[in-house]
Amino acid sequence: MNTRFSSIMPITNRPETRFVEGKGVWLMDEMGRRYLDFMQGWAVNTLGHSPKVVVDAIAEQAGRLMNIGPAFYNEPMVALADQITAHSGLDEVFFANSGAEANEGAIKLARKWGTKQKNGAFEIVTMQNGFHGRTLATMSASGKPQFELLFEPKVPGFIKVPFNDIGAVEAVIGEQTVAVMLELIQGEAGVIPADLDFVQQLRELTSTNNCLLIIDEIQTGIARTGQLFAFNYYGIEPDIITLGKGPGGGVPLAALVATHAVSCFEPGDQGGTFNGNPVMCAAGCAVFEAVTSTQFLATVEQCSAQLVDALEGLAKKYGLGGVRGRGLLLALDSGPLSAVEIAAAAFEGGLLVNAPRTDTLRFMPPLNVSAQEIGEMVARLERAVEQVIREREGE
Repeated sequence: MNTRFSSIMPITNRPETRFVEGKGVWLMDEMGRRYLDFMQGWAVNTLGHSPKVVVDAIAEQAGRLMNIGPAFYNEPMVALADQITAHSGLDEVFFANSGAEANEGAIKLARKWGTKQKNGAFEIVTMQNGFHGRTLATMSASGKPQFELLFEPKVPGFIKVPFNDIGAVEAVIGEQTVAVMLELIQGEAGVIPADLDFVQQLRELTSTNNCLLIIDEIQTGIARTGQLFAFNYYGIEPDIITLGKGPGGGVPLAALVATHAVSCFEPGDQGGTFNGNPVMCAAGCAVFEAVTSTQFLATVEQCSAQLVDALEGLAKKYGLGGVRGRGLLLALDSGPLSAVEIAAAAFEGGLLVNAPRTDTLRFMPPLNVSAQEIGEMVARLERAVEQVIREREGE
């Protein structure tokens, strides 16, 4: 281990680079080298690094009120909750600090509802290869194979079925089933979208069986897919959604959102020291104002089309695989090449892309990325692909 970083707990493999500044799509390390960032904190920086509207909102709110605690209302908390409910069609918001915390809250809320409305039903059906966070309960809910043997015994009550298989869901729903929980695009699994028919049938199935439908929008929400929420594509009305990553535009902010009919927490059931923090919610208000402005979603779709075309052209030129995803949450199948090796070569060339699987590259640029920046990314990615091919041929 490099002694410069020995005081940091090694919970992931990090390059020995220390970043000191970011602006928009660009990052700078301590040596002054610039990197084009198409990861953006794993789809966190909705408007890029340190956008002025968010920085100004944080500074202004910090000068007025930084923390009052969750036992009181504050102005940005109420304003942001009003925006989320108005645009989502759901009714009530609980603010949290991370997507995992929001999903933990969704699990608790569903089980409380099951206690009150369905004779103590508590089981939640989740999807194989799904990812819902790293708390003990959300890891238990996740279908990530690497989690199976970690931190046993896990929280019981999660039944995992194949993604996009309505028959498998139907086969496991019973009297103890309180909810079905899923991502509409499985991000960590390689950007795998849910089928339209599957989601619509799932909504019908859960309603028929008096079960809740929980949509995890941690990675897909806040305009990431070209719609404000991914469930808008599917023509459904969920009972609960969870938001994270995108709402804060770079600061810790997440939300559990539910209908009035499902919202059954009583005082003391749920809470958190920093939940609804006014500085974080002020940042969220700035982000929400930006993504709901005229033409913002249309611009996301235009950038998406440009990036898809460019990636498909690259794939055709070098014999790679297909492109999948929605909006600016996209993946490229690396075909016969290692996505991990391509990502490493890209980093050497000043480009940050993510390889969630050995055969998949994931792209999560800021939603206000420019056409020029997309072109520069593709040029750098092409050089990385060529480097991996050369190294492979030289073996």
